[in-house]
Amino acid sequence: MHELGIVMNAVRQVEKAAADNGVQKVVGVTMEIGEVSTVVPELFLDAFNWAKKRTRFLGDAQLEMIIIEGRTYCQACGETYRTTEYGKKCPHCGSDETYLLTGDQVIIKDITAVSEEEESE
Repeated sequence: MHELGIVMNAVRQVEKAAADNGVQKVVGVTMEIGEVSTVVPELFLDAFNWAKKRTRFLGDAQLEMIIIEGRTYCQACGETYRTTEYGKKCPHCGSDETYLLTGDQVIIKDITAVSEEEESE
């Protein structure tokens, strides 16, 4: 399950950002997960929920995942298409001179945090 390794890396980055910015706690993390990134969203969520309990700032944080569609570009005809439906071969012209545009990323998009001042109010 490589999701745990990806989660641990993301959690380390969020923890560092929280520490560097004087955050009291992180209440939410939004991740962009590409549909062809090989990350299984359900396993990613399970790993996140396990990992957050072992952190300083993320104990109660909620994870939101935005699934990014896989899109492929065909160099032969200039068309784009949905990667998960057609793979590497262009459905418009049959060429395999294609490359992935989107859908393989795993990115921290947003961190929602509470500062020390907000926590005491």
